[in-house]
Amino acid sequence: MAITSDSVREIFKGLENGDGAAFFERVADDVDWTVMGTHPLAGHYRSKKAFTEGTFSKLSQVLPHGAQLHVEDLIVKDDEAVVELHSLATATNGMRFDNRYCWVVYFREGLIVRVRAYLDSAMVARLFEENPIA
Repeated sequence: MAITSDSVREIFKGLENGDGAAFFERVADDVDWTVMGTHPLAGHYRSKKAFTEGTFSKLSQVLPHGAQLHVEDLIVKDDEAVVELHSLATATNGMRFDNRYCWVVYFREGLIVRVRAYLDSAMVARLFEENPIA
């Protein structure tokens, strides 16, 4: 399956619509996902399970309506895509989580197999400082 701008937008539509399950159906179980930075979500995750537990599970505790990620722009070349995302979420304490992301995404046979995710580390750190989780 060739990766196109339209196919990448279709894959990310699940995140935009609050349907993380639909997005993660297109992520390999053994995905290699690195979240860059020095904040509570940063790390190198070697599976879909590890990634979701280390990031989305934590975010769901402080963002009652999820991260609300929206694709702003993307570039596709061969089996790689650079996807710019914008979060429009509101935290439990009312803090506007207006974060920007850049994900460098690698595909194999239509599945996401590797990601390097860049974001505003200071904003993520502030989110968890102001909205501590157990």
